Amino acid sequence: MTAAGIVEAGIVEAGVAGVVEAGAGAAGAEAAGIAVAIVADDGRSRRFLTMGLVTPVAPVPLGDLGRVHFAAIGGAGMSGIARIMLARGVPVSGCDTAASPQLDELAGLGAQVRLGHSAEHLRMADTLVVSSAIRVDNPELTTAQRTGIRVLHRAAALASLMIGRQGIAVAGTHGKTTTTSMITTVLRRCQADPSYVIGGILAETGLGAADGSGVAFVVEADESDGSFLMLSPAAAVVTGIEADHLDNYDSLQQIEDTFAAFAARIAAGGVLLTCADDPGASRLAARVAGRDLRLVSYGAGPGADYQIAAVTPAGMATDFELTAGERTRLTELGAIPLRIAVPGRHNALNAAAAFAIAVELGFGPDQAAAGLASYQGARRRMELKGEVDGVRVLDSYAHHPTELAADLGAARDIAADGRVIAIFQPHLFSRTRIFAGQFGMALQGADEAFVLDIYAAREDPEPGVTSALVAQAVPGGRAVFCADRDGLPSTIADMAKPGDVVLTMGAGDVTALGPLLVAALRQRAGGQG
Repeated sequence: MTAAGIVEAGIVEAGVAGVVEAGAGAAGAEAAGIAVAIVADDGRSRRFLTMGLVTPVAPVPLGDLGRVHFAAIGGAGMSGIARIMLARGVPVSGCDTAASPQLDELAGLGAQVRLGHSAEHLRMADTLVVSSAIRVDNPELTTAQRTGIRVLHRAAALASLMIGRQGIAVAGTHGKTTTTSMITTVLRRCQADPSYVIGGILAETGLGAADGSGVAFVVEADESDGSFLMLSPAAAVVTGIEADHLDNYDSLQQIEDTFAAFAARIAAGGVLLTCADDPGASRLAARVAGRDLRLVSYGAGPGADYQIAAVTPAGMATDFELTAGERTRLTELGAIPLRIAVPGRHNALNAAAAFAIAVELGFGPDQAAAGLASYQGARRRMELKGEVDGVRVLDSYAHHPTELAADLGAARDIAADGRVIAIFQPHLFSRTRIFAGQFGMALQGADEAFVLDIYAAREDPEPGVTSALVAQAVPGGRAVFCADRDGLPSTIADMAKPGDVVLTMGAGDVTALGPLLVAALRQRAGGQG
């Protein structure tokens, strides 16, 4: 958060040095960077926020947590942590604002789940777990602070689960969920039976988290609020470092400093795998050189230890070759042919990271290759929602300009001679304000682009910041600002032709359009028949 923000309650910026003890009550919440409320008065708006950089705390042994209550238990990360706690016999309760399949699943596993937020939910709780999205006036949070109930950030709860395990953490501005999913799939194929917590749903298992019997614990490490500084993995992957989450960070330099602090938390003698093609990740590798870490890299460039080449689109799949250099743990050198059942050059890089970390941790290259071949994808990551009359509908979580460009490039490969029709929903007013121009440039990778209203998530509106800023920034006037999305499925169905790819993109509820688009295409096909 910039200096223009007025601190109204307990913000603690992410410390790049030191770990504090996790206390109870208000002091503990502030120590964990939980109770954060900032009103930004910068001439544009006054926004009541909860998101802030957290300060790392020492992990609390799982047995010391007692009865654990999750505020907003239905979120991807929160529900996964709750699932594993239940598997390990921890009494779990939780609440959320709306019913969801995640809540039903957790209730079936033994969690006490309620709708709505209330102080009454804490009557039997010893520990409250919250994420950075929880507002400072949340009744459960304020009650915990007042009554002395321990408050833990979601990442601190994850750290408690990882005690005694071989942590494998995937961090980076882009590609975390896919890379974490691929590593999990590879280790499962290697019979390692890892535990995992992913910020998405693994298609193979239909789950975003599970408690395995093996020592390995694969996690998606969240840099958005600095909470990955809670983790102390044995191995880490950094896919890239770019400017993002500038509602929390002042600059790219601060982001890079925080990643350096994350690298410093890797266990002595551990592995740090970085993308050699990414300038930020390469700077990180240079910055930590000389530490007691095994530094290896992957990428397409000649300096990568695990180098990809001959990347070839194959419909919804991707073929490529991987060559391991002399600094790797492979005893035999030579090009290894690989195929993954997901599109895009960026996914070939993600697969190279999964292959490399598996080999560096002692698993065989043949097993790693077989694991990648069995990878079925993750939900919302170039996920095929349906195909009707030769028109494919895909869904993407892309919400940063670099991600949009990468997924649109993959869609272009799939479409071949067909068109790419993009439907983009910007995520957060602050991100739209900062990246509107870059979003526009990325969307020129589509033949037709529709831009929906901003998905506010945790933010309040900013005067003058609308999706029209993005649509207007698309060169050639090829984008349409679509304030009313209800009629969009029929519009797309009327214009789509065989060979076209329709791609929904964004971190909000744009994903709900996928089934509606497929239904509209089927209705059109039925009418034509």
